[in-house]
Amino acid sequence: MLDLVLAIDHHLLIFALFGVLVAELILVRRGMDLATVAQIAKIDLWYGVLAGLIIIVGFARAIYAAKGWDYYAHNAFFWAKIGTFAAIGLLSLPPTFAYIRWRGAKVTPSDAQVSGTRLYLWLEVGLFVLLPVFAAAMARGYGEFG
Repeated sequence: MLDLVLAIDHHLLIFALFGVLVAELILVRRGMDLATVAQIAKIDLWYGVLAGLIIIVGFARAIYAAKGWDYYAHNAFFWAKIGTFAAIGLLSLPPTFAYIRWRGAKVTPSDAQVSGTRLYLWLEVGLFVLLPVFAAAMARGYGEFG
């Protein structure tokens, strides 16, 4: 039962994180007002919370769930998934810092700042697509080494 609960939680958290990312992509646009900047900053806080929960639940799942740590520790797709998630996390930092700057300075971002931030968000979306690909391969036993 633990395996099922952790799997459900893990998937729901990932879907929620993707939803937050899409919300940011929709809201970060030319002509934003200060209220939108504040809203984006609040939404982005959820991005961080969800990412942290995904890491906690994901590793709990890998350690305590049906297949156990040995299965995951020796799987290239598991590590590709972890690396991709880490890359997405690193790509999320420049937008987060931009939101904090914009909100703190109480200024609306320039078109160039918006374009730069949207580029990072699109890169995150592009990498996000790889996560279910790696997960599906891993779940079917591909990528096993050692």
